[in-house]
Order: sequence, then C-alpha cells, then structure tokens
Amino acid sequence: MNEIKIETMTEKSWTDVARIYESGIATKNATFQTEAPDWDSWDKAHRQDCRLVATIDGKIVGWTALSNVSSRCVYAGVAEVSVYVDSAFRGKGIGNKLMEVLIQESEANGIWTLQAGIFPENTSSLKLHHNHGFRTIGIKERLGKMDNKWRDVAQLERRSKIVGID
Repeated sequence: MNEIKIETMTEKSWTDVARIYESGIATKNATFQTEAPDWDSWDKAHRQDCRLVATIDGKIVGWTALSNVSSRCVYAGVAEVSVYVDSAFRGKGIGNKLMEVLIQESEANGIWTLQAGIFPENTSSLKLHHNHGFRTIGIKERLGKMDNKWRDVAQLERRSKIVGID
C-alpha cells in the first residue's frame, strides 16, 4: 500500500467524505444518522479547524472532524470526534494516522478533552480510540432507537497531557 497522507478537508472533499460517511451509516454501527447531510449543514455542525482527510494516491480514503459539545465558554476546549474510513481500506492504519494527526491538531487549537460516543458493537472504533488514549467512562443505556430497537452508546474521553493541565 502506498503512503497515507493527511490533508485539510475542504468543501471540494465533500463528495468523497459524504460517500465514506454513507458507507459508515450503512453498517448501522457508526451513527444514529440515516443519511449524510448536505455540505452546508455538515459545515455548520463542525468546527472549522481539525477537519482532515486521509488520501492514498490522491484518493480520499478516510476523514475526521470535531464538533463542539457546547456553545458555553467553559466547554471551549471540549470537542466530539468523528472518524470514518472507507470500507475498502479498513484495517490498513488509516484510522490510526487520522487519529494521531487529529490529536496533534486538536491540542494545537486548545482542545483539552476529546469525547466520542460509540456503539458498543463497533469494536474496531472502540479499539482505535482506546489505542489513542481514550478511556471508556460509561455506557448510556437505551440512548436512542435505530430500526425500532433501543441502542446503547459507550462514552469515551481523552484528556490532553499538554493542554488544560494548569
């Protein structure tokens, strides 16, 4: 496999990002979302910084971005992680590379806590997050319904060792 490059996500990336997001949605283990939004809706819901795509030979094969968890100033350094890898490229280290760079970028932008909500059945995502310093802080039971069935969500967090430690 050729080198994985991490680049800034732009509006031009959206077609591929949405395609990868849709493939995650199709697994029924990545999100409660049922379809990818349009660019404008997605853009408004995510931070302007820390938007990354992974490419191999110029093809977008994964992406990651952050959403603020609150508009309150006391939570300015807390963000929720989204990370998705093209189904044809899973298990090739793309998620690891995205997470590594995302953590660096988040800390450079003053983020002291990263959060993630993951379906317990999504063991590969749980493993990815745990491998990058996230810890499971609990399970929100019956948080939402999907296909008329209640789903639990594991709550994970990662505290920076360099931002927000004073």
